[in-house]
Amino acid sequence: MLVECTRFKVKEGQSSKVDEWLQFLNDHIPDVLVTLENEKMYVETIFRERTMQGEEYLYWYSVRGEGGMDVEDSEHWIDKQHLAYWDECINKSYHPVDLETAVVMIPAKIQQVMVQK
Repeated sequence: MLVECTRFKVKEGQSSKVDEWLQFLNDHIPDVLVTLENEKMYVETIFRERTMQGEEYLYWYSVRGEGGMDVEDSEHWIDKQHLAYWDECINKSYHPVDLETAVVMIPAKIQQVMVQK
């Protein structure tokens, strides 16, 4: 099981497009959840940070199994739209920052249920 949290920088001036992207995901949660199965994604959460300097970051927190499909390989329409928003909003010149996993607090019985599939 992999537990990760990564920070990505939003392109300057794309805050309203990020609003649209996150609303799109929230509006289509049933379809989003279907795509997580192939990725062996047990938990995926997006956090948003806006700083006093106007900088904006998105953080992806995930708990997933090994060997899942990459979202880039998906043919599902929701993933294609998600990646289109990604290309429009994420600053590719900023190197993503993987936060260090220090403690994972998931009870063993929950972990067992997560990795059964």
